Amino acid sequence: AEKVDGRVAVVVSRFNELVTERLLEGARACLLQHGLGEDAIDVIHVPGAWELPGAAQRAAATGRYVAIVALGCVIRGETPHFEYVAGESARGLARVMLDAGIPVGFGVLTTEDEDQAMARAGGRVGNKGWDAALSALEMADLYRRLEALGAGA
Repeated sequence: AEKVDGRVAVVVSRFNELVTERLLEGARACLLQHGLGEDAIDVIHVPGAWELPGAAQRAAATGRYVAIVALGCVIRGETPHFEYVAGESARGLARVMLDAGIPVGFGVLTTEDEDQAMARAGGRVGNKGWDAALSALEMADLYRRLEALGAGA
């Protein structure tokens, strides 16, 4: 991803905090490594994955952000309504991205158990928080370049 000028909101779920805090560390590390300053990263905590789209929508509506990174963790064994929470969170975040016209990096883990979640939060499978932040930066740069084409630059 190119260097992105502007602010990024990281919306992170407190539910499964052991996992989501590691996703947040990964996302923050990625953003900092790609040239964003600490002061250009706003972290917004919400109770769970269900609340991510609403907070992302409000953050996008401020007009302050070039991208949003959404981080959460839904574990099937802990949540009888797993499919609803995971599915509606994903659907809501996709809608925010399309309605607001800014990228939303999707870092919501949906796993069978905590071991799988930890493996994806800085463990043997990498850090999906980092991956979501990198995707958001890459798409913010793409959006900027497409806008420049439209402006005849």
